[in-house]
Amino acid sequence: MAKAIQTNAINPAPCPVSDRLKQARLKRNLSQRSLGIAAGIDEASASARMNQYERGKHVPDYETLCQLALVLCVPVPYFYADDNEAELLLNMALLTNEQQNLVRGLIKRINFKS
Repeated sequence: MAKAIQTNAINPAPCPVSDRLKQARLKRNLSQRSLGIAAGIDEASASARMNQYERGKHVPDYETLCQLALVLCVPVPYFYADDNEAELLLNMALLTNEQQNLVRGLIKRINFKS
């Protein structure tokens, strides 16, 4: 049976999408406007919408996030991950399919029981 994930209902963790979006955009050396346009957002509102996403005022819907991920060459789960998970996701995405299969095999062989 799966173990329930503990959350802090009083002080939930902030949504990491805004930070991850900005990090990935800066890594690709794109302006907010050019990223928005490349992801299919109307030219007239691309800069403003991307700014709102990066400030955390709004969170892009899943379809928009998928388009942003394509433009930024990152996996969609990257946007929701903490720092360690985000790094792992980016590193896995850089591997070939064969390398990813080797990593999966290694993980299966690790004994995670304490």
